[in-house]
Parts: sequence; C-alpha cells; structure tokens
Amino acid sequence: MNPLELSEQETIRRNSLAALRQMGIEPYPAALYPVDANSADIRANFSDEAEELRDVCVAGRIMSRRIMGKASFVELQDSAGRIQVYVARDEICPGEDKDLYNVVFKKLLDIGDIVGFKGFVFRTQTGEISVHAKEMTLLSKSLRPLPVVKVKDGKTYDSFDDPELRYRRRYVDLVVNDGVKDIFIKRTGVYNSMRSYFNEHGYMEVETPILQSIPGGAAARPFVTHHNALDIPLYLRIADELYLKRLIVGGFDGVYEFSKNFRNEGMDRTHNPEFTCMEIYVAYKDYNWMMTFTEQMLERICRDVNGTDEVRVGDNTISFKAPFPRVTMTQAIKDHTGVDITGMDEDALRKVCKDLGIEVDASMGKGKLIDEIFGEKCEGCYIQPTFITDYPIEMSPLTKRHRDNPELTERFELMVNGKELANAYSELNDPIDQYERFVEQMRLSEKGDDEAMIIDKDFIRALEYGMPPTSGMGIGMDRLVMLMTGQTTIQEVLFFPQMRPEKTVKRDSAERFAEALATEDVKDWVPLLNKAGINTVADLAAANPAKLQQDICGLNKKHKAGLKPVSADTVAAWVAAAAQ
Repeated sequence: MNPLELSEQETIRRNSLAALRQMGIEPYPAALYPVDANSADIRANFSDEAEELRDVCVAGRIMSRRIMGKASFVELQDSAGRIQVYVARDEICPGEDKDLYNVVFKKLLDIGDIVGFKGFVFRTQTGEISVHAKEMTLLSKSLRPLPVVKVKDGKTYDSFDDPELRYRRRYVDLVVNDGVKDIFIKRTGVYNSMRSYFNEHGYMEVETPILQSIPGGAAARPFVTHHNALDIPLYLRIADELYLKRLIVGGFDGVYEFSKNFRNEGMDRTHNPEFTCMEIYVAYKDYNWMMTFTEQMLERICRDVNGTDEVRVGDNTISFKAPFPRVTMTQAIKDHTGVDITGMDEDALRKVCKDLGIEVDASMGKGKLIDEIFGEKCEGCYIQPTFITDYPIEMSPLTKRHRDNPELTERFELMVNGKELANAYSELNDPIDQYERFVEQMRLSEKGDDEAMIIDKDFIRALEYGMPPTSGMGIGMDRLVMLMTGQTTIQEVLFFPQMRPEKTVKRDSAERFAEALATEDVKDWVPLLNKAGINTVADLAAANPAKLQQDICGLNKKHKAGLKPVSADTVAAWVAAAAQ
C-alpha cells in the first residue's frame, strides 16, 4: 500500500508496528495463548469472601485506557463483554527494564489492539471487579482505528450507525455497537430450538444439492452458472422441496433441511438474494396436522429464545401463543376488498384488479392475479400470526387438491407482522395430476412468466413409484429471526448481507497524467496530487495553481516523500495543459 494513501492515524500505527519489531516484540505471535476465563465468568464467580484470589488469563481488545503515571487502567473487551484490567509498571516489569510499560504499553499500544493479561481477580476501591495484571502479551496489533463510540449522560456520541457502513464492515459493527452480537446469538438459539423440536419428534436432518440441473420447488427466477467438465448449465437452488420429497418416496417418515437458497430477484428490507429456508416433510400427515405442529413449534422457539411467547417488533407486540387463527384465502380477500373471487375466471379477475387499482400484466395467469390481490390488499393486515388457508389451485402447482373443493388446494401460509413467514401443503402425490400442473406452468412460461416452474421429469418418475400422503412446510429462517429479535430489516439478522458494489474514487493513472500534460516529471507527483484531492486530469484542470503548489509541497515535506520541490510556474503549466 502506498503510504500516502494512509490516514494520519494509520501511519502512526504502522510506525508503532515497526518500533515493536525493532524492540524484538512480534506483533502477531503464532503461539497458543492460554486463555482460561472471560469477563462474564469472572464477574459471575467472584466472591469477596474467597480465601484466595483467583488467578486468570484473559485476552481481548483494548477499548479504552486511563494512563496515570506508574499505573493505568484498561477496558478489555472479549467475547462475553468487558472487564477492567489494572496495569502497574512494576508488576508487569519486575526487573530493571521498564520498557514494556513505559514504551510498549504507554506509547506503542492503541485502542483496538488485542492483548493478553495474566493476573488475579480483585475488587477496586471504587467497587469494580477487575483483573490485576502480572504479565502482558501483545497478541495482535490493530492498524486501523476503531470508531470510538462515547456514551455520556445517556447520550451516544460519534456512533457507528450508518447502515451501509455497518453492513459492509460487520466486523467493526460487532466490536463497537452493543446488542449487535446478541442478535446473532439469538439467531443460533432459534436454529437450535427448531432443530431440537424436530429431532424430539424423530425426524432426520438431511442435505440436498445446491447445484441443480432444473430449478424446481418454487416459483422464482434462478441464478444460472455453467459446469465446465459436463458442459451444461446448472442453477443455484431456489428450493429443496423436490429433493426432500424424493426422500419421502425412498422411505423416510420425516426429513428436514436448513438450506441456503438463491433467487435472482430484487433486494429490499425483507429480501436478500441469498437466504436460509427450513423445509420439513412428514409422511402420513396433512396440512391440518402441520398447522398445529407449526404453531406449537413457534411458541416453543419464542419461549426458548426470549423467555416469553411475545415479541416486540416496531410498534407491534406479537404473540406466538398457540393456537393461531385460520382464515381461507377467499374469505381474506372478501374481508379486505368486499369482493368474492369464488368461481371467477381470468378475465373477471383482471377486472377486479383494475377496479382495485392493482397493476397487472399480460403474462399473469389466474393464480398470479389472485396473488396480486391478496398481496396488495390483505397480506399487510395480518399482524398477529394467522394461517391463510385453502388457496386456489392455480396458485399452488405442487399442492394436493382440496378434499371438499377441487378448485382449491390444501395449502396454508402463515402471516405474521404483515408478511408471509411459512408456507405448507398437503403434498400432491398424484403423478398424473402433478404432470398436468407442470404443463400449465410451462404455458405460463411461454406467456412470459419467468418465475413459472420447469417440468422436472425425474420428480414425476419418483412420484410414479408412489409417495405416501405427506405434509410439507417451509419457513424463512431470516424472517423468523427478524421476528424473534424484534428487527424490521433482514440486513440486521444477516452477518454479511448482499450489498451493491462499493463506490470507489475514480483515479487516472500516472501514465494518463503524463500523457495529458506531455511530461514524465508529473508521474512522481501523482500520489501527492491524489492526497491533495486531485484524482483525475479533469480535477487538475479545475485546480488553483498557487494553492495546489503549496499543498503538494507541504505534503511532500510532511510525508518525507523526498521529491525536489516543484515551482509555482510548473504547477501552473500542469493546470493549463490539463485544461486543454
């Protein structure tokens, strides 16, 4: 890296790094460091009545320091929180050489450095449980300064709260912002609770392919890649449904998978192109059983993670106390629009959409039109967990026909906080009916619907061997974690959400400057021009020659670049040439 591209703080830290090495101290040691305690453990197990002081070995990141002559205090942050460390010169430097304290600790260490201390636990005169350091070891030198978030009188200053920076630099977000790590700890708790629930019922966790020759199991636009050895296109998984049902055909009574799915669609506050979905399939069950199974599961997860069956999301308090209300799709639309869509054909549904002010296009079939009506007028109304049931058959190509009405399917979606959380069926196991549904999806594809399903002939073949009556359910894990942690955007519950490419400053090369100015002499000055804010020839053309000459000569001296000072006339000639 060009030293001129560094900030003043970054330059100071690199100088400290070099000084440490000159003293024979390795800033990034390879040896194991025998940590045996953390901040939470120390506080939980401390007793003023203990007969002996507890020896500990702790390590973490320096978050603040108070240097007071021969003794200092350090606030050390580890994975469990923060703990104060008392550092006395004569304790960590028992011999004649005091450089470890006077030079290393006081001058060469910085906020953000990772340091280890060996010592004993005690309580200070002000009552704070602390570690009295006997030994200090530098474990990792930080070369970039952390944002220093200050809290005074309940107010936060210099907070690291820009969402784009937080998501791009999650590693910094986790270090400096309280509560962020807790979200992800709860995320793991959600997974653990759900996995335990399934395992207790005797169902088996499995893995299915991510690279697939046919993107099946959902109506979505896939990512496409190419397999060089086989010379065939492959698709990143949009759903694992069809593979899991193949396993039910193979004889498993219940299988589930936490799958990474990929959909080449938009990004917003509740959608990320890469997301986690859990799908479970259980033989000899139907969607009525699955509703009960699902609501009991969610009530348990909420209690396991939050200690209660209620969560607060924005202005809404949501209760996961089972049972949840059940409302049919047609009744929901009638309740919120006054329109009964029962028996309507495609033309009638188009008119309803027009009357309701819902935009549609020619590629949309009957199922998509109904989906648009529900999405626009009904979905956001269901804040408390509610099962929307009995979808029209055109909306559900993988679902069994309703036992009482062949125009409907045995399907439910669980709505929570105005969004779909779970989707479940009595699975279609009639291979002939399934094939006809796939054919209808291909007809929609020919009309321009790029989310229509492709015929999966191998899946049809599997059904022809016979699949028992089965119920399946899929749940968006990222949305579930949002609910259980009270977050309103999906980016808050993903460690590294997909982001647009980071904007970078456009810079002309040294060769481009030399060509435009017709002189090779400018090449050595380009890094200093960049430091002064002149990144392109066009920037140079708009510069004030006198000021620019002062700036770059000052930077030359400050950064000890060693260049022969350039005259005001020369800089003026550069500016004039750039403007031509």
